[in-house]
Amino acid sequence: MFPLYLNPLQVKQRPTQALKDTTKSASKDYETIALVTGYWRPGENYMQQIIKALKGKVQDGDIVTVSEKAISTATGNIADEKPIELSTLARFLAGFWMPTAWAHILGTFCHLRKRTVNRFKTYPVEEGSKHKQLALNEAGFLQALMHGSEGGIDGSNLPYAYVSLTLKNAQEIAEQTREKIHTDLGKNVVVMIVDTDKTYTYHNFHFTPRPNPIRGIQSRGGVCAYLLGRFLKLKTRSTPIALSGSSISTETALQIAETANKARGYGAGRNVWDMAEAFGVALTEVTWEMLEEVEHKPIVIVRPRRKNT
Repeated sequence: MFPLYLNPLQVKQRPTQALKDTTKSASKDYETIALVTGYWRPGENYMQQIIKALKGKVQDGDIVTVSEKAISTATGNIADEKPIELSTLARFLAGFWMPTAWAHILGTFCHLRKRTVNRFKTYPVEEGSKHKQLALNEAGFLQALMHGSEGGIDGSNLPYAYVSLTLKNAQEIAEQTREKIHTDLGKNVVVMIVDTDKTYTYHNFHFTPRPNPIRGIQSRGGVCAYLLGRFLKLKTRSTPIALSGSSISTETALQIAETANKARGYGAGRNVWDMAEAFGVALTEVTWEMLEEVEHKPIVIVRPRRKNT
Protein backbone atom coordinates (compact mmCIF):
# COMPACT_ATOMS: atom_id res chain seq x y z
CA MET A 1 0.00 0.00 0.00
CA PHE A 2 1.35 3.39 -0.98
CA PRO A 3 1.30 6.38 1.38
CA LEU A 4 -1.60 8.76 1.68
CA TYR A 5 -0.61 11.95 -0.10
CA LEU A 6 -2.02 15.14 1.26
CA ASN A 7 -4.27 17.23 -0.93
CA PRO A 8 -3.68 20.86 0.02
CA LEU A 9 -7.28 21.67 -0.91
CA GLN A 10 -8.45 19.42 1.91
CA VAL A 11 -6.50 21.35 4.54
CA LYS A 12 -8.05 24.46 5.99
CA GLN A 13 -5.81 27.43 5.44
CA ARG A 14 -4.83 29.37 8.51
CA PRO A 15 -4.69 33.18 8.34
CA THR A 16 -1.47 34.40 6.77
CA GLN A 17 1.06 35.66 9.27
CA ALA A 18 2.82 38.96 8.97
CA LEU A 19 6.55 39.07 8.39
CA LYS A 20 8.21 39.10 11.79
CA ASP A 21 11.83 39.90 11.14
CA THR A 22 14.86 39.54 8.93
CA THR A 23 18.30 38.21 9.68
CA LYS A 24 21.26 39.71 7.85
CA SER A 25 24.73 38.23 7.50
CA ALA A 26 27.65 38.57 5.15
CA SER A 27 30.55 36.62 3.69
CA LYS A 28 33.46 37.51 1.46
CA ASP A 29 31.41 37.26 -1.73
CA TYR A 30 27.78 37.57 -0.65
CA GLU A 31 25.43 39.38 1.67
CA THR A 32 22.45 37.36 2.86
CA ILE A 33 19.05 38.43 4.15
CA ALA A 34 17.08 35.58 5.72
CA LEU A 35 13.38 36.42 5.80
CA VAL A 36 11.44 35.12 8.77
CA THR A 37 7.92 34.00 7.93
CA GLY A 38 5.23 31.95 9.56
CA TYR A 39 5.29 28.18 9.14
CA TRP A 40 3.88 27.15 5.75
CA ARG A 41 1.21 24.52 6.30
CA PRO A 42 -0.28 22.52 3.41
CA GLY A 43 -2.58 24.82 1.46
CA GLU A 44 -0.50 27.92 2.15
CA ASN A 45 -0.33 30.38 -0.74
CA TYR A 46 3.46 30.24 -0.72
CA MET A 47 3.78 32.51 -3.75
CA GLN A 48 1.87 35.23 -1.93
CA GLN A 49 4.08 34.70 1.12
CA ILE A 50 7.21 35.05 -0.99
CA ILE A 51 6.03 38.31 -2.53
CA LYS A 52 4.98 39.68 0.86
CA ALA A 53 8.32 38.81 2.43
CA LEU A 54 10.38 40.27 -0.43
CA LYS A 55 8.49 43.56 -0.75
CA GLY A 56 10.77 46.48 0.06
CA LYS A 57 13.81 44.23 0.53
CA VAL A 58 14.65 42.63 -2.81
CA GLN A 59 16.76 44.40 -5.44
CA ASP A 60 17.54 43.87 -9.10
CA GLY A 61 20.24 41.23 -9.48
CA ASP A 62 19.49 39.44 -6.18
CA ILE A 63 19.36 35.68 -5.98
CA VAL A 64 16.16 34.68 -4.19
CA THR A 65 16.58 31.21 -2.72
CA VAL A 66 13.62 29.21 -1.43
CA SER A 67 13.60 26.00 0.60
CA GLU A 68 12.37 22.94 -1.28
CA LYS A 69 10.96 21.53 1.98
CA ALA A 70 8.83 24.64 2.55
CA ILE A 71 7.40 24.51 -0.98
CA SER A 72 6.72 20.78 -0.78
CA THR A 73 4.86 21.26 2.49
CA ALA A 74 2.82 24.20 1.20
CA THR A 75 1.83 22.35 -1.97
CA GLY A 76 0.88 19.17 -0.12
CA ASN A 77 3.78 17.23 -1.61
CA ILE A 78 4.05 15.23 1.60
CA ALA A 79 3.14 11.71 2.66
CA ASP A 80 1.77 10.18 5.84
CA GLU A 81 3.86 7.14 6.74
CA LYS A 82 1.48 5.90 9.44
CA PRO A 83 -0.86 3.77 7.24
CA ILE A 84 1.90 2.23 5.10
CA GLU A 85 1.86 -1.56 4.87
CA LEU A 86 5.26 -3.14 5.43
CA SER A 87 7.32 -5.63 3.47
CA THR A 88 9.90 -8.02 4.88
CA LEU A 89 12.65 -5.95 3.25
CA ALA A 90 11.51 -2.75 5.00
CA ARG A 91 11.51 -4.54 8.35
CA PHE A 92 15.01 -5.88 7.63
CA LEU A 93 16.32 -2.41 6.82
CA ALA A 94 14.91 -0.91 10.02
CA GLY A 95 15.51 -3.87 12.32
CA PHE A 96 18.94 -5.03 11.15
CA TRP A 97 20.55 -2.77 8.54
CA MET A 98 20.25 0.45 10.54
CA PRO A 99 21.22 -0.76 14.07
CA THR A 100 23.92 -3.08 12.74
CA ALA A 101 25.48 -1.87 9.49
CA TRP A 102 25.11 1.85 10.11
CA ALA A 103 25.66 1.76 13.87
CA HIS A 104 28.75 -0.45 13.85
CA ILE A 105 30.36 -0.18 10.42
CA LEU A 106 29.14 2.51 8.04
CA GLY A 107 28.80 5.26 10.63
CA THR A 108 32.51 5.07 11.38
CA PHE A 109 33.34 4.61 7.68
CA CYS A 110 31.50 7.87 6.93
CA HIS A 111 33.06 9.78 9.84
CA LEU A 112 29.64 10.49 11.37
CA ARG A 113 29.32 12.06 14.79
CA LYS A 114 29.12 9.71 17.76
CA ARG A 115 25.73 11.12 18.70
CA THR A 116 24.38 10.27 15.26
CA VAL A 117 25.79 6.75 15.35
CA ASN A 118 24.30 6.15 18.79
CA ARG A 119 20.88 7.00 17.42
CA PHE A 120 21.22 4.25 14.84
CA LYS A 121 21.69 1.71 17.64
CA THR A 122 18.17 2.43 18.86
CA TYR A 123 16.59 3.02 15.46
CA PRO A 124 12.80 2.75 15.93
CA VAL A 125 11.71 -0.48 14.27
CA GLU A 126 8.02 0.25 13.68
CA GLU A 127 8.27 3.89 12.55
CA GLY A 128 11.58 3.18 10.84
CA SER A 129 10.13 0.27 8.85
CA LYS A 130 7.36 2.50 7.52
CA HIS A 131 9.91 5.14 6.55
CA LYS A 132 12.06 2.55 4.77
CA GLN A 133 8.99 1.18 2.96
CA LEU A 134 8.17 4.64 1.66
CA ALA A 135 11.79 5.03 0.53
CA LEU A 136 11.59 1.70 -1.30
CA ASN A 137 8.31 2.72 -2.94
CA GLU A 138 9.40 6.20 -3.95
CA ALA A 139 13.15 6.02 -4.51
CA GLY A 140 14.28 2.40 -4.77
CA PHE A 141 16.63 0.04 -2.96
CA LEU A 142 19.90 1.99 -3.16
CA GLN A 143 18.22 5.06 -1.69
CA ALA A 144 16.51 3.03 1.05
CA LEU A 145 19.97 1.89 2.22
CA MET A 146 20.75 5.48 3.25
CA HIS A 147 20.54 6.26 6.96
CA GLY A 148 18.34 9.28 6.33
CA SER A 149 16.94 11.60 3.65
CA GLU A 150 16.48 8.57 1.41
CA GLY A 151 15.78 9.86 -2.09
CA GLY A 152 15.30 13.33 -0.62
CA ILE A 153 12.48 12.13 1.68
CA ASP A 154 12.68 14.07 4.93
CA GLY A 155 10.63 14.25 8.12
CA SER A 156 12.27 17.23 9.81
CA ASN A 157 10.04 20.28 10.31
CA LEU A 158 6.94 18.18 9.73
CA PRO A 159 4.54 16.83 12.36
CA TYR A 160 3.40 13.34 13.31
CA ALA A 161 4.46 10.75 10.70
CA TYR A 162 4.47 13.14 7.75
CA VAL A 163 7.50 13.46 5.48
CA SER A 164 8.20 15.72 2.54
CA LEU A 165 8.87 14.38 -0.95
CA THR A 166 11.09 15.84 -3.63
CA LEU A 167 9.52 18.31 -6.03
CA LYS A 168 8.88 16.89 -9.47
CA ASN A 169 8.29 20.34 -11.01
CA ALA A 170 10.93 22.42 -9.24
CA GLN A 171 12.12 24.16 -12.41
CA GLU A 172 8.59 25.19 -13.32
CA ILE A 173 8.04 26.59 -9.82
CA ALA A 174 11.31 28.54 -9.96
CA GLU A 175 10.33 30.10 -13.28
CA GLN A 176 6.83 30.98 -12.05
CA THR A 177 8.30 32.54 -8.92
CA ARG A 178 10.75 34.69 -10.87
CA GLU A 179 7.98 35.88 -13.18
CA LYS A 180 5.71 36.66 -10.22
CA ILE A 181 8.45 38.72 -8.54
CA HIS A 182 8.99 40.67 -11.76
CA THR A 183 5.25 41.24 -12.28
CA ASP A 184 4.35 42.19 -8.71
CA LEU A 185 7.54 43.89 -7.49
CA GLY A 186 9.16 45.02 -10.74
CA LYS A 187 12.48 43.36 -9.90
CA ASN A 188 14.68 41.22 -12.12
CA VAL A 189 16.09 38.46 -9.96
CA VAL A 190 17.44 34.94 -10.09
CA VAL A 191 15.38 32.30 -8.30
CA MET A 192 16.94 29.17 -6.87
CA ILE A 193 15.22 26.31 -5.05
CA VAL A 194 17.57 24.64 -2.58
CA ASP A 195 17.65 21.40 -0.60
CA THR A 196 19.81 20.81 2.48
CA ASP A 197 20.94 17.39 1.18
CA LYS A 198 24.58 17.62 0.25
CA THR A 199 26.41 17.68 -3.04
CA TYR A 200 30.00 16.43 -2.98
CA THR A 201 32.76 17.99 -5.06
CA TYR A 202 35.99 16.46 -6.33
CA HIS A 203 37.90 19.07 -8.32
CA ASN A 204 35.30 20.08 -10.96
CA PHE A 205 33.11 17.00 -10.59
CA HIS A 206 29.95 17.39 -8.51
CA PHE A 207 27.69 14.55 -7.41
CA THR A 208 24.85 13.98 -4.95
CA PRO A 209 22.87 10.99 -3.65
CA ARG A 210 19.55 12.83 -3.98
CA PRO A 211 17.58 12.83 -7.25
CA ASN A 212 16.94 15.74 -9.63
CA PRO A 213 19.61 18.36 -8.91
CA ILE A 214 20.38 21.12 -11.39
CA ARG A 215 22.32 20.36 -14.56
CA GLY A 216 26.02 19.98 -13.84
CA ILE A 217 25.51 17.88 -10.70
CA GLN A 218 25.49 14.12 -11.21
CA SER A 219 22.83 12.14 -9.38
CA ARG A 220 23.38 8.40 -9.27
CA GLY A 221 24.30 5.54 -6.97
CA GLY A 222 22.17 6.45 -3.97
CA VAL A 223 23.96 5.23 -0.86
CA CYS A 224 27.12 4.51 -2.89
CA ALA A 225 27.52 8.21 -3.72
CA TYR A 226 26.98 9.12 -0.08
CA LEU A 227 29.54 6.58 1.17
CA LEU A 228 32.13 7.77 -1.33
CA GLY A 229 31.69 11.45 -0.57
CA ARG A 230 31.71 10.96 3.20
CA PHE A 231 34.62 8.50 3.29
CA LEU A 232 36.85 10.73 1.17
CA LYS A 233 35.78 13.81 3.17
CA LEU A 234 34.98 15.67 -0.02
CA LYS A 235 33.78 19.26 -0.01
CA THR A 236 30.05 19.43 0.69
CA ARG A 237 27.48 22.07 -0.16
CA SER A 238 23.70 22.21 -0.13
CA THR A 239 22.10 21.14 -3.39
CA PRO A 240 20.41 23.55 -5.83
CA ILE A 241 17.55 21.72 -7.54
CA ALA A 242 16.20 24.48 -9.77
CA LEU A 243 17.56 27.74 -11.16
CA SER A 244 15.73 30.39 -13.17
CA GLY A 245 16.99 33.68 -14.55
CA SER A 246 20.70 32.99 -14.89
CA SER A 247 23.22 30.70 -16.54
CA ILE A 248 25.73 30.78 -13.69
CA SER A 249 28.23 27.96 -13.33
CA THR A 250 27.50 24.88 -11.24
CA GLU A 251 30.25 25.87 -8.81
CA THR A 252 28.74 29.32 -8.31
CA ALA A 253 25.28 27.81 -7.84
CA LEU A 254 26.65 25.50 -5.14
CA GLN A 255 28.35 28.41 -3.37
CA ILE A 256 25.09 30.35 -3.35
CA ALA A 257 23.07 27.34 -2.17
CA GLU A 258 25.42 26.73 0.75
CA THR A 259 25.54 30.42 1.67
CA ALA A 260 21.75 30.52 1.75
CA ASN A 261 21.51 27.32 3.78
CA LYS A 262 23.83 28.65 6.47
CA ALA A 263 21.73 31.80 6.74
CA ARG A 264 18.44 29.85 6.77
CA GLY A 265 19.25 27.48 9.62
CA TYR A 266 17.26 24.35 10.43
CA GLY A 267 13.96 25.59 11.83
CA ALA A 268 12.71 23.11 14.42
CA GLY A 269 15.72 20.83 13.99
CA ARG A 270 18.30 19.39 11.64
CA ASN A 271 16.54 16.00 11.70
CA VAL A 272 13.56 14.25 13.32
CA TRP A 273 15.57 13.32 16.40
CA ASP A 274 16.69 16.89 17.07
CA MET A 275 13.17 18.15 16.42
CA ALA A 276 11.54 15.69 18.84
CA GLU A 277 14.16 16.39 21.51
CA ALA A 278 13.65 20.14 21.15
CA PHE A 279 9.94 19.74 21.86
CA GLY A 280 10.39 17.00 24.45
CA VAL A 281 8.11 14.51 22.68
CA ALA A 282 8.38 11.20 20.83
CA LEU A 283 9.39 11.12 17.17
CA THR A 284 5.82 11.12 15.84
CA GLU A 285 4.26 13.39 18.47
CA VAL A 286 5.34 16.77 17.09
CA THR A 287 2.25 18.80 16.14
CA TRP A 288 1.51 21.51 13.59
CA GLU A 289 1.05 23.96 16.47
CA MET A 290 4.51 23.18 17.88
CA LEU A 291 6.10 23.87 14.52
CA GLU A 292 4.29 27.20 14.26
CA GLU A 293 6.02 28.33 17.46
CA VAL A 294 9.45 28.07 15.82
CA GLU A 295 11.16 30.72 13.71
CA HIS A 296 11.27 29.65 10.05
CA LYS A 297 13.28 31.27 7.26
CA PRO A 298 12.23 29.59 4.00
CA ILE A 299 13.39 32.55 1.88
CA VAL A 300 16.95 33.86 1.80
CA ILE A 301 18.07 36.73 -0.43
CA VAL A 302 21.67 36.26 -1.55
CA ARG A 303 23.21 39.47 -2.85
CA PRO A 304 26.60 39.41 -4.62
CA ARG A 305 29.05 41.91 -3.20
CA ARG A 306 30.27 44.53 -5.62
CA LYS A 307 33.92 44.19 -6.55
CA ASN A 308 36.10 47.22 -5.94
CA THR A 309 37.78 48.35 -9.14
